[in-house]
Amino acid sequence: MCSGLLRNEKHKYFENFTLNKKEFSSMKILQTLSRLYVTDLNSALEFYKELLGEPATMHFEMPQIGLELAQVGNVLLIAGSEETLKPFRRTQATFLVDSLDEFRAYLEEKGAEILRGPARVPTGRNMTVKHADGSVIEYVEHLKVI
Repeated sequence: MCSGLLRNEKHKYFENFTLNKKEFSSMKILQTLSRLYVTDLNSALEFYKELLGEPATMHFEMPQIGLELAQVGNVLLIAGSEETLKPFRRTQATFLVDSLDEFRAYLEEKGAEILRGPARVPTGRNMTVKHADGSVIEYVEHLKVI
């Protein structure tokens, strides 16, 4: 009898989850990137290309904020001085998403706090979000190339 009640309660939970998800059915996290903060991008880039056996798929500078970024596999290398990196170190991961606007609406509905953005970046648009659990995640929507 007890297990039947638990099964019914569990079913109701998933039913509500499905209903909420339908409102944002087209949202997709396309890739999750681990963020590594480094002061010497060149040596870090060579090391991670060899370690992961993959080439860099992205490399660009953001001179206005003193950062240089490169992606190797699912690793995002973020380089700058200790002082320049300081405000970004709280960010724990980067989610590449298909629609920044849909994720913003969804996250705000779930009680997340938008810390920065949405803003234009060399790859498209981004925003930094503090989730209700305290984790800080960067969301990025890459420009669509036609």
